[in-house]
Amino acid sequence: MGLSAGSVDTTQLATWRERYPRAFARTPRERAILLACGFALAAFVVFCLVRFDASPARIVNGMERFAKIAGALFPPTPGEAFWDLVKAMLESIGMAFLGTLIAAVIAVPLGFLGARNVLPIRLLRFPIRRSFDFLRGVDALVWALVYVRAVGLGPLAGVLAIATTDVGIFAKLFAEAIENVDRRQVEGVRAAGGNAVKTVRFGIVPQVLPIMLSNVLYMFESNTRSATILGIIGAGGIGFALSDRIRAHRWDEVGFIIIMIIVVVALIDFLSHLLRTRVIKAGGNRPLVLAEDTAASRAPEAQGVPR
Repeated sequence: MGLSAGSVDTTQLATWRERYPRAFARTPRERAILLACGFALAAFVVFCLVRFDASPARIVNGMERFAKIAGALFPPTPGEAFWDLVKAMLESIGMAFLGTLIAAVIAVPLGFLGARNVLPIRLLRFPIRRSFDFLRGVDALVWALVYVRAVGLGPLAGVLAIATTDVGIFAKLFAEAIENVDRRQVEGVRAAGGNAVKTVRFGIVPQVLPIMLSNVLYMFESNTRSATILGIIGAGGIGFALSDRIRAHRWDEVGFIIIMIIVVVALIDFLSHLLRTRVIKAGGNRPLVLAEDTAASRAPEAQGVPR
C-alpha cells in the first residue's frame, strides 16, 4: 500500500526522522567532513596556482604568443625534406612496432607466471607481480633518457624504452586475463587426462589469446604517439625532426609534421580498431570445451567402441 503526502501526519514524520536520521539529512559529523574536504580541495587548488605562477597576465600573454605560433603553422609545407620526413615517420612506426612486439613476446611467459591460477605459490608470485609495477611505473620517457645514455642516440633507444615499459603493462594485463578464464574449459582438459602443459595450451590459451592480441594492437597504436615524444629527446624518428624544426623556427614544416603525425596515428587507430574487433569476435565465437562433453566423448573409447 503506497503512502501519499497527505496520509503521513507530523507525528509519524517526526518518528521516522528520529529513527532514520540519515534518510532525511546528513549527520553533523558528515557535514563537517564534507566541508573540511571542500576547504582542503580549494586550498590545494590555490596553492598549485600560486606555486606554478598561473597569473591571469601570464596566461593572456601566453595565449597571444600561442596564437602567433599557430598562425605561423599555416600553410603547412614540407619544404625540400618531404621524403626525409616520410622516412622519419616510418622510423617512428618501426620503433613502435618493434618495441611492442618485443614487449609482447617477453610478457607472455611473465603473464602466466604472474597469474594466481597458474602459479599458486604466493611467495614466488609476489616478486614477479611487483616487478610488473616497477617496469610500468617508470614512464617510457624516463627509460628513453636512460637508454640514450646507454646505447647512444637513435631509434634503438626508443625501441628499448617502449619495450621496457610495455613489458610491465602487458604482463599485468595478461596475468589478469589468465586469472579470469572460464574454469570449466580448464577442468575439461584436465578431465581428458591433459598434463599441465596441455592444460595451459588447450584450456587457457584459446580463451586469453583474443584478449592478448587486442591489448597488443591497442598498445601499438598508443606507442606510435609515444615514439614521437621519444624522438624529441634523441631517440630518432619523426620526433627528432619535429624538435629540430621547432628550434629552427621553421613553423610551416612544423605544421606539416603535426598533420602527418595526426593522419598516421588516425590511420593506425582505425586499422587496429578493425583488427581488434575481428579478434574479439573470433574469440567470442570460439566454443568452450566442457568437462561433461569431454568425458562423454571419451566414454565410447573407454568401452572399446569406435566413435
